Amino acid sequence: MRQNIKIPRILKINWIKDLAISVVFNNGESRIVDFRKLFGDIGIVRNSPAFILYNQTEFEKVELVGNTLSWSNVEQYITQRNWEKQIVPFEIGADVLLKYSHPEKSDLMIKIGRLVREARIKAGMTQQELALISGTSRTYISRIENDRSDIELATLSKIIETGLGRRLEITVK
Repeated sequence: MRQNIKIPRILKINWIKDLAISVVFNNGESRIVDFRKLFGDIGIVRNSPAFILYNQTEFEKVELVGNTLSWSNVEQYITQRNWEKQIVPFEIGADVLLKYSHPEKSDLMIKIGRLVREARIKAGMTQQELALISGTSRTYISRIENDRSDIELATLSKIIETGLGRRLEITVK
């Protein structure tokens, strides 16, 4: 039987600050990768070619290549079968980057959570009551209100329109 294997891939670099990079993974989630911890854990030491990445200017030369992060400014070599040396960029697999990352809190998700909470309180409802009417769970409503969970558009619509009896409008600016 064929098994679906979900391989993480990076689709976009959002920003670079200090030794951290915010990226968008193929699951749609923006996550922040803490390279200070990652470099320490994988053993990048002074005599390692990748040690130059502790320098902010060199670190910021990162590129998105083949759905992972790549630094061509790191001089590292591999030896081919014919004993010739070939320079290769420093790359860390997206699976490792995912492991060393944490979700980035989105201003939009914080705003949605706040709007759901305010509308629920204005309607005089508890989280349990809203969950029951909208077909979700109280813990899920709590997670949305406290920015602990992403929310699908269909679920948001169900909570707003069915649960709160309000109309959902979305604009793109």
